[in-house]
Amino acid sequence: MALIVQKFGGTSVGSPERIEQVAEKVARFRAAGDDIVVVVSAMSGETNRLLGLAKQVCTRPSLREMDVMIATGEQVTIALLAIALNKIGVPAVSFTGAQVPIVTDSEHGKARILSIDETKVTAQLKAGKVVIVAGFQGVDEQGNITTLGRGGSDTTAVALAAALKADECQVYTDVDGVYTTDPRVVSRAQRLERITFEEMLEMASLGSKILQLRSVEFAGKYNVPLRVLHSFQEGPGTLITTDDNEDNMEQPIISGIAFNRDEAKLTIRGVPDTPGVAFKILGPISAANIDIDMIVQNVAQDNTTDFTFTVNNVDYDKALDVLQATAKEIGAGEVSGTTSIAKVSIVGVGMRSHPGVASSMFEALAKENINIQMISTSEIRVSVVIDEKYVELAVRALHTAFGLDAPEK
Repeated sequence: MALIVQKFGGTSVGSPERIEQVAEKVARFRAAGDDIVVVVSAMSGETNRLLGLAKQVCTRPSLREMDVMIATGEQVTIALLAIALNKIGVPAVSFTGAQVPIVTDSEHGKARILSIDETKVTAQLKAGKVVIVAGFQGVDEQGNITTLGRGGSDTTAVALAAALKADECQVYTDVDGVYTTDPRVVSRAQRLERITFEEMLEMASLGSKILQLRSVEFAGKYNVPLRVLHSFQEGPGTLITTDDNEDNMEQPIISGIAFNRDEAKLTIRGVPDTPGVAFKILGPISAANIDIDMIVQNVAQDNTTDFTFTVNNVDYDKALDVLQATAKEIGAGEVSGTTSIAKVSIVGVGMRSHPGVASSMFEALAKENINIQMISTSEIRVSVVIDEKYVELAVRALHTAFGLDAPEK
């Protein structure tokens, strides 16, 4: 008998009919003898509906009160799923994040989990019940309801699995696993049987939307086996686990290709090349709460430097204003920028033992006449910034170049 934590997202519980389908799936696992804890999101569209209501009342509502309101979405779902399970003869009980309790810090809207008291959940499992927990939410040490940010139900599920020492955490979604790249861009993309925490962490941070980044971090930190499955189709899905597969001769050099269109690039030219200049440029950007991704600095012969960096495109206008003010302060030249870029990345633990991966990437892009604007690397990843209009061509070319295409049928 195994202890399994199952997470169902908003699409999976998007209607009473789908909630009943989820109940049937949970019942089959329970009938096999497994102990089951279920984490659910709000029904699809519900969080946006609640946000819309708040905006009708106030354009800048209190974050505390927003958390109180938004948390009701998951509360509805846990009750409906418990009702559906009890209806078909499967004893079930629901808990909000505060009832567990899942204790967080007090950062409303983006709280982080501090601890989970598993006592109540364990007691209900021993009593033979399926336990249903509201994802995305918790309670701070002052008793205030908090939420974990978009996609926070994934983190709830993994954190519960870690606290309960579950055998596996299963994330049910609208895809049947993790693919080598987006199948909508590359028709011959393949589902991966398994992928390491490191690789999935890179994929999630680079644009893959399957799992919330924080949930993958949590799973890796506490070594929680994580499996991505389709909500309404049978299949093995993709197992995300530790890199214990090094002796596998079939291990590919590259496991996947990620891309992100939500990038913007800014450049400040003619910056005096003096100590501390990078801080003078990026300090105000950081102070404006803008995350910086890639950085390139080029030094010219006249003792000036051109400094280029990327940010999320939602922060572009704000970053441009800050950078123009900085240019005046430090006596720099022109400030320019664009949102017409994308980042394409190859990811794979096989890079560690296979030299020449980056050059193979650059060769594949050169064959398609795709210019590389910026480059960054890690031990298991190479990322490039290119013109956005070439992103799909680049992904397809790289997918083929690294042998990731599925065989022709």
